[in-house]
This record gives sequence, structure tokens and C-alpha cells, in this order.
Amino acid sequence: MIVELRQYTLHPGRRDDLIALFDREFVEPQEESGMAVLGRFRDRDRPDRFVWLRGFPDMAVRLRGLREFYGGPVWKEHGPAANDTMLDSDDVLLLREIVPVPRPVDRDGSDLTATIWLRDRPFDDAFTEWFADQDTGAVAVLSTEYAVNDFPALPVREGEHAFVWFARHDDAIEVPARFGVTATGRLRLEPTTRSAQH
Repeated sequence: MIVELRQYTLHPGRRDDLIALFDREFVEPQEESGMAVLGRFRDRDRPDRFVWLRGFPDMAVRLRGLREFYGGPVWKEHGPAANDTMLDSDDVLLLREIVPVPRPVDRDGSDLTATIWLRDRPFDDAFTEWFADQDTGAVAVLSTEYAVNDFPALPVREGEHAFVWFARHDDAIEVPARFGVTATGRLRLEPTTRSAQH
């Protein structure tokens, strides 16, 4: 499955407005268009950040679903209100599952930690094998999807090589220097109320 990890920076104090709108108007219409809304989260360390995961069986379904949703009546009616809450919606990693994301990843209401590792080349089998031998407790593992973003109206981060894993704890893992990880990001994620129930 193809997965978008989407991080939105919002105007101060507008996160709950976006969450309420999203939960009320945007979940079912996206799923009816063939997309899976896998989880919606508050970033515990950044009060003006909203993080969510959206999945697609493949890139063809992604293109068809995005065209249908963003060209359809729901987005036409409610999209301007959503955009009004946002300062930036372009922090998006396009990923492919290695260990599938549970459906939905936040079904039990537990917090998650997403760890994002970047390096200057793709993460290869040697890295994946090393990671599999670690005691990570990972509930999902993904790495960069290199297909061309054929829906440019929604940009994704390009020219990066990412390895992302989700766990239900906040433990960090040290990556050996030989793997050349150049940056690490950590997201402590609290599911939105409806996200945990969906």
C-alpha cells in the first residue's frame, strides 16, 4: 500500500477547528473515493500541528481518488474552510509499506511515536534486515515511494530518502554510523477522538 504521512502547520489556535471539520466532512467521502484514512493525530509537542495518514492500494487508485475527492462537491463546499486553518500543508512524505499500517493504526486510542530517519540514498535490504533484528515494537514500517507524484496540486517532499516507523512507546534507537542516517525526526502523536473510534 502507498501511504501519505501528512503534517500540517496551522494558524495558532485552529487545530481543533480543522479536526472537527475533518472528522465531520472528510473521512467518508475520501473512503468512498477508494482512499483509506488510516489515522488522525494531534502532535503532542507542537500545538499547531495536525498529522494524518492516508493510504491507497496503488498509485493509479491514488490519482483517481484524489481527482475525485478534490474535484468533487465535498471539497468544493468545505475545502476553503479547511484551507483557512492552515499555514502549510506541503510537508508530505509519500511512502510504501514494509510492515503494513494497522487499519486504523489508532483503533485502540493509544498514543504513537513516529520516527523518521533520512539519509542521502535509498534505504536498502541491509538496513531493513538490521532494523528487523532490533527490539523496536514497531506496529508499522514504511520507506520512500519513488513513483512520480502524478497529482501535483498536492505536493510531496521530493529528493529525500525516508524510513519511517511507528511504535506505541517513546523509546529511541541508535542507528549505527555505517548506515549513514543524516537526520532523525520524532512525532509524538495523540489520536483525535473520532480517529480512535473510526
